[in-house]
Amino acid sequence: MATSLLVESWVWYALGVFIVFARLISRALLFRSIKKLKIDDWMMLATIVPYTALLVTINIVSHTSSNLIMPVEDVSTFSQKDIANRVYGSKLVMVVEQMQCITVWMLKGSFIFLYYRLTVNLGANIAVKCLGWYMGVSFIIMEILYLGVWCRPFHNYWAVPTPNTQCSAATNHLITNAVFNLSSDVIMLGIGLSLFVRSTLPLNRKIILCSIFSMGIFVILASVLNKYYSFTHPFGSQWTFWYVRESSTGILVANMPFLWTLLRRMFKLEAF
Repeated sequence: MATSLLVESWVWYALGVFIVFARLISRALLFRSIKKLKIDDWMMLATIVPYTALLVTINIVSHTSSNLIMPVEDVSTFSQKDIANRVYGSKLVMVVEQMQCITVWMLKGSFIFLYYRLTVNLGANIAVKCLGWYMGVSFIIMEILYLGVWCRPFHNYWAVPTPNTQCSAATNHLITNAVFNLSSDVIMLGIGLSLFVRSTLPLNRKIILCSIFSMGIFVILASVLNKYYSFTHPFGSQWTFWYVRESSTGILVANMPFLWTLLRRMFKLEAF
């Protein structure tokens, strides 16, 4: 299982990083200067940092034990080496969770800047602003709860054994994350599709844009499935695959709409 995760995750990574740099090249061609790139372009470049950390650590976590201990296991039989390995694995689980949250919310932020520019003179701009505030506040609330409320004292996140299941299974955090993540994704998808459907673009162009943004449905599905496997198969590693798929597909969706200038230069296409 870990080997297949290794292969799949780095294939996703290569594709994701490639499309990020393709986006930056395309935008630089459009503006005729790299200095004129917008804040969401630089945000997307910065997203590579937590995305890289996520994939590196999740591949280690997939074959490392943590303080999430199966009922059939007897803690008293653990050696010092076993405990040290589980402490190490538990700390990496925290890194994975943080890198996933940061990556996903940075992708959301890049969409907000895009939507803001598209709706600057439209009534939908108010909805975009409200969504931006909702996403920012939800991230802060989620982080405060994860880092300061659900598991106290903080070092119990890697204690073996831990006296609080919220420090190992993180059920409350996963529920909070799912609510904020899925609700903002659904609203964002609805705003994007409504903009393109009501636009004056030719039908074939509408279909292209709606198809790209409809990939957001897979992002939502991946988010649902990573929580499903976290709750129903907490001792398995299926959730790791869906963490990778959610963040990686999100990167594709966030960058594909910006590739037209590059494609136009390469294949001599018409203006979109």
